Amino acid sequence: MDSCYLKEGKANNVNLSSSLKDTSQNYLHLQNTTNMHYTLALLFSLLQLLTVCTAAPLSVEVVKMKSKVKWMAEQLVVRLNKDFQVPDGLTIDQTAYDLNGPASIVTILEGYNSLISDSFDGVSQVKFEISSLAGYLDHWRQGHCSVQPSKPSLPERLQELQSRKEFIHTVSMEALMRVKEFLSLLLKNLDHLETC
Repeated sequence: MDSCYLKEGKANNVNLSSSLKDTSQNYLHLQNTTNMHYTLALLFSLLQLLTVCTAAPLSVEVVKMKSKVKWMAEQLVVRLNKDFQVPDGLTIDQTAYDLNGPASIVTILEGYNSLISDSFDGVSQVKFEISSLAGYLDHWRQGHCSVQPSKPSLPERLQELQSRKEFIHTVSMEALMRVKEFLSLLLKNLDHLETC
C-alpha cells in the first residue's frame, strides 16, 4: 500500500513538475512576447522621431534665400512707411492672401507693382525694389523647384484694382498700401517660401 502511495506521489510530483514547467514556459513566452511588443513600440517611436527630425532639413541655400527675402522685404516696408502714408478717406480692409510658395508671392508682387503709376511722385525706387524682390524669388524658384506650378490666381482685391486702372492715383496709392500689407504678412510667414 505504501508503494501505491509512493507511485501516486511520484506521479503527482511528475504532473506538478510538468505543470510548473509548462507555466514557467508560458510565463517566459508571455514575457518574451511582451518585451517584443515594447521593443517594437520603442523602435516605431524612434523611427517616427527620426523621420520627423530628418524629413525636410533646410539646405543652406533655402536659409540664405529666406534671409535675403526677409532683408529685402523689411527694407521695402521701411521705405513704404517713410515715404507713403494712407491718405485721409482711403480705407484699406484686410485681404486674404494665398501664400503658396514663391510662385504665388511673385504673382501678387508683380500684380500690385503693375498698378503703381510711374508718374506717382517718389515711386520709382519702390517699384524697382518690388521688382527686384519678385525677380529674385522668381529666379530662385526656377532654379530650385523641379515642378513649375501653374500661374496662381490673383487675390480678389487685386483683380478689382486692375479693373479700375483709370483712377491712376487712387489705385496706385492703394496698391502701395497693399504691397506693405502683403510684405508684413510675408515677413510673419517666411516658411511658405520653402514650398515650391
